[in-house]
Amino acid sequence: MSMKQKLVREIKAVVLTTAYFAAWFGLLILLKELILAEYDVRFRHLSVAIIGALIVAKVVLVLEYVSLGSWVRRQPAWVDVGLRTMIYSVCVFVVLLVEKGFEGRHEAGGFIKAVQQAIAQGNADHAIATTLAVGVALIGFNAASVLRKHLGEHGLRHIFLTPLPDD
Repeated sequence: MSMKQKLVREIKAVVLTTAYFAAWFGLLILLKELILAEYDVRFRHLSVAIIGALIVAKVVLVLEYVSLGSWVRRQPAWVDVGLRTMIYSVCVFVVLLVEKGFEGRHEAGGFIKAVQQAIAQGNADHAIATTLAVGVALIGFNAASVLRKHLGEHGLRHIFLTPLPDD
């Protein structure tokens, strides 16, 4: 495979994966907007969803190549999906808390104090809710990744673009 083909393949993977996560994050933003609208609170963060989708897409595409070890490879595929989803979700939660620490470090008098303050003020609940929503998206991505490995690069696409067989 030439360098140009590898580059095109990588760009395509990033675009498709970003689109997947952007759809999920966009849905999450829409749900937040609808819920907050009941309380007359304006919430517009679509750009954050798109940037977040791009970051998550690139990270998970890189982490797909990280082996979880021979024990996981000997287990049923759901173990790989579950373990990767848990690991990625914990990372999302940590990143969200780190973000809160950076956002509030000046007002709180330091990074650690800002994280503690965010947790005490209930912002950890927001991080947990966001992590759960992203976790659902990660389950879908990791399951599709396992299916792609079993069915080949175009196998999953073939299944969804081919009419169902007769009963």
